Amino acid sequence: MKCVALVSGGKDSCHAMALAETNGGHEVVALANLLPQEDAPDELDSYMYQTVGHQLVGSYTSCMGVPLFRHRIRGSSKHQDLQYTQTLGDEVEDLSL
Repeated sequence: MKCVALVSGGKDSCHAMALAETNGGHEVVALANLLPQEDAPDELDSYMYQTVGHQLVGSYTSCMGVPLFRHRIRGSSKHQDLQYTQTLGDEVEDLSL
Protein backbone atom coordinates (compact mmCIF):
# COMPACT_ATOMS: atom_id res chain seq x y z
CA MET A 1 0.00 0.00 0.00
CA LYS A 2 1.29 3.46 -0.82
CA CYS A 3 1.47 5.76 2.20
CA VAL A 4 2.63 9.13 3.47
CA ALA A 5 4.95 8.93 6.48
CA LEU A 6 4.50 11.53 9.23
CA VAL A 7 8.08 12.21 10.36
CA SER A 8 9.53 14.42 13.06
CA GLY A 9 13.23 14.22 12.21
CA GLY A 10 13.84 11.94 15.18
CA LYS A 11 15.05 8.36 15.18
CA ASP A 12 11.70 6.81 16.12
CA SER A 13 9.75 8.18 13.16
CA CYS A 14 12.59 7.24 10.82
CA HIS A 15 12.64 3.70 12.24
CA ALA A 16 8.85 3.38 12.00
CA MET A 17 9.03 4.43 8.36
CA ALA A 18 11.66 1.78 7.63
CA LEU A 19 9.58 -0.89 9.39
CA ALA A 20 6.49 0.06 7.41
CA GLU A 21 8.40 -0.60 4.20
CA THR A 22 10.36 -3.70 5.20
CA ASN A 23 7.91 -5.53 7.48
CA GLY A 24 4.59 -3.97 6.51
CA GLY A 25 4.99 -4.07 2.76
CA HIS A 26 4.10 -0.39 2.44
CA GLU A 27 5.67 2.03 -0.03
CA VAL A 28 6.42 5.50 1.36
CA VAL A 29 5.60 7.86 -1.51
CA ALA A 30 5.80 11.14 0.42
CA LEU A 31 6.74 12.59 3.79
CA ALA A 32 4.73 14.91 6.00
CA ASN A 33 6.06 17.06 8.82
CA LEU A 34 4.49 19.44 11.30
CA LEU A 35 6.91 22.11 12.42
CA PRO A 36 6.83 25.03 14.86
CA GLN A 37 5.76 28.53 13.87
CA GLU A 38 8.67 30.68 12.65
CA ASP A 39 8.81 32.68 15.88
CA ALA A 40 8.46 29.62 18.16
CA PRO A 41 11.31 27.71 19.82
CA ASP A 42 12.52 24.56 18.03
CA GLU A 43 11.30 22.32 20.85
CA LEU A 44 7.65 22.96 21.57
CA ASP A 45 5.94 21.93 24.79
CA SER A 46 3.80 19.58 22.71
CA TYR A 47 1.74 16.64 23.90
CA MET A 48 1.48 15.28 20.35
CA TYR A 49 4.55 16.20 18.28
CA GLN A 50 8.33 16.08 18.60
CA THR A 51 9.68 19.18 16.91
CA VAL A 52 13.34 19.37 17.93
CA GLY A 53 14.59 17.53 14.80
CA HIS A 54 12.43 19.29 12.22
CA GLN A 55 15.48 20.86 10.53
CA LEU A 56 16.62 17.38 9.40
CA VAL A 57 13.45 16.34 7.61
CA GLY A 58 14.52 17.99 4.34
CA SER A 59 17.50 15.63 4.26
CA TYR A 60 15.14 12.63 4.36
CA THR A 61 13.48 13.75 1.14
CA SER A 62 16.85 14.21 -0.57
CA CYS A 63 17.91 10.68 0.39
CA MET A 64 14.59 9.03 -0.44
CA GLY A 65 13.63 11.00 -3.53
CA VAL A 66 10.06 11.61 -2.34
CA PRO A 67 8.17 14.89 -1.88
CA LEU A 68 7.80 16.60 1.50
CA PHE A 69 4.62 18.27 2.70
CA ARG A 70 5.05 20.63 5.66
CA HIS A 71 2.54 22.47 7.81
CA ARG A 72 3.10 24.80 10.75
CA ILE A 73 1.65 23.81 14.12
CA ARG A 74 -0.88 26.49 15.00
CA GLY A 75 -2.70 24.87 17.90
CA SER A 76 -1.56 24.00 21.38
CA SER A 77 -2.06 21.00 23.63
CA LYS A 78 -5.60 21.44 24.94
CA HIS A 79 -7.00 17.90 24.98
CA GLN A 80 -4.90 15.23 26.74
CA ASP A 81 -7.43 12.51 27.55
CA LEU A 82 -7.02 8.95 26.25
CA GLN A 83 -10.09 9.32 24.04
CA TYR A 84 -9.70 12.30 21.73
CA THR A 85 -12.66 14.41 20.76
CA GLN A 86 -12.42 17.21 18.27
CA THR A 87 -11.25 20.32 20.14
CA LEU A 88 -11.00 23.71 18.47
CA GLY A 89 -7.44 25.05 18.67
CA ASP A 90 -5.90 21.74 19.73
CA GLU A 91 -2.62 20.82 18.03
CA VAL A 92 -4.09 17.50 16.82
CA GLU A 93 -6.41 19.50 14.56
CA ASP A 94 -3.32 20.70 12.65
CA LEU A 95 -3.20 17.24 11.01
CA SER A 96 -6.28 18.28 9.03
CA LEU A 97 -5.43 20.37 6.03
